[in-house]
Amino acid sequence: MPASIDPLDLDTGTLALFVGNAGAAVVQKRLADAGFGDLRFSHGYLFQHLVDGEPTVSALAAELEMTQQGASKAVAELEKLGYCERLSDPIDARIRRVRLTARGHAAIAAARAARADLDRSLAARFGGRALAELRSGLADLLAELGGTAAVARRSVRPPH
Repeated sequence: MPASIDPLDLDTGTLALFVGNAGAAVVQKRLADAGFGDLRFSHGYLFQHLVDGEPTVSALAAELEMTQQGASKAVAELEKLGYCERLSDPIDARIRRVRLTARGHAAIAAARAARADLDRSLAARFGGRALAELRSGLADLLAELGGTAAVARRSVRPPH
């Protein structure tokens, strides 16, 4: 039987990653309970680009630093699940854009609600001030490590 590990013995990045993964699992469970059990964490990387725009598959590929084939496959998967659709550009019909469907917008609303509920639960458990201080510290770490700009412009990329 492997020896147990005290989370306080982990480096900061690994501990933050594990906290993020645990929080994501809570949100995934809530999404499944709300009828969005077919969504995966990785879909969020594509969703972030569809919240405020209708990019092309080529633009998605560039933003996500992946091949156009990979981006097209991801879009096709979300299309099949009913979260997005491709449509002709209103100016140039040769260009196809990707946009969220009503189901896609509903999934975003459900994810936002699940994250807000998780924050309320954490605030009730640890206190609002303590949670705010923790969030502030995490935001400072994100800035120190150069991740703030990607979050601000909704262009977080999957790890390589």
